[in-house]
Amino acid sequence: MERKVKVVQYGVGKMATYTMRYVLEHGGEIVGALDINPNVIGKDIGEMMEQEKLGINVSDVKEAETILKETKPDICIIETMSLLNDVKEALLLCAKLGVNAITTCEEAFYPFNSNPSLSREIDELAKENNCTITGSGYQDVFWGSLISQLAGSTNKITKIKGSSSYNVEDYGIALAEAHGAGLSLEEFDEKIASTDRMSKEEREEQINSGNYAPSYMWNVNGWLAKKLGLHITNQTQKCIPHTYKEDIASSTLDMTIPKGNATGMSAVVITETEEGIIIETECIGKVYGPDEFDKNEWSIIGEPETTMIINKPQTVELTCATIVNRIPDVINSESGFIPTCDMKELTYKTKNLNEYITTKLDF
Repeated sequence: MERKVKVVQYGVGKMATYTMRYVLEHGGEIVGALDINPNVIGKDIGEMMEQEKLGINVSDVKEAETILKETKPDICIIETMSLLNDVKEALLLCAKLGVNAITTCEEAFYPFNSNPSLSREIDELAKENNCTITGSGYQDVFWGSLISQLAGSTNKITKIKGSSSYNVEDYGIALAEAHGAGLSLEEFDEKIASTDRMSKEEREEQINSGNYAPSYMWNVNGWLAKKLGLHITNQTQKCIPHTYKEDIASSTLDMTIPKGNATGMSAVVITETEEGIIIETECIGKVYGPDEFDKNEWSIIGEPETTMIINKPQTVELTCATIVNRIPDVINSESGFIPTCDMKELTYKTKNLNEYITTKLDF
């Protein structure tokens, strides 16, 4: 591919300043930017990255179809919300216009086990218009391929157990609220934990109707099972509130969370498989106190047993770098809603992004 890879950035919040810079540093070209926030609409993206002006101003998301048609990007990076229903409009628009898309939406990492009807709709439209839709980010490596690689070095596995924590302050208000940050324990039980008490039949009904709100690990377990060739027989999740020993300020929520209120939560997902292997995963998202930090810990239990611990990973930057390094894989992939477990292993891109592109060069 002779020209630069053209990118439209959909969602220009905290994380996008990293993603856009990484795109430019890897030889890509940002041809458009979209957001819903009136405080950033009209701003030059260069200024948002604390660089010189680049001549690309953030447009209102209402103009998304016009921008995509005019700029004809090779890919759209969607960095907005965490649930598939919340990014439905953006993904369906890209699929309709034949624009490849990669999103940090956590449910989109493997949405087939939480919202199969919408996943099929997006998949069919993307296939019809010869483009690829996928979800990626931090979990692609630190909850996904790293774990499958560890599994590949193991003789016998009885259980895969993982835990990952992250500061919701780093990701914006939508994610913080999704984790129950700031709620009283009574409100947390009513709004978040109550869904854990539904029966298997009720959960299946919600999943099939597209109304289920999974924790991040719900989709990660589905991704891991698919990657490892496991067949799921049962899966459950439980959300547990976290509190802090004293009042704690949240700049994202613009409030002080009282002592005893939820600063966030743990979501524990347990997956049983036909092969007898249990996958038990926990994601901990909360407003951090001064003594808390990101941590990633996974164990492969069996013969031999292996534990991997990563303290203080730069989760935001790792998420954004993963997205950018995945761009050629998405463009080169077959059409449809394709999870990254069905793509090749992620690699660092030593050359400019365009030098890895081999297919779908329609523009």
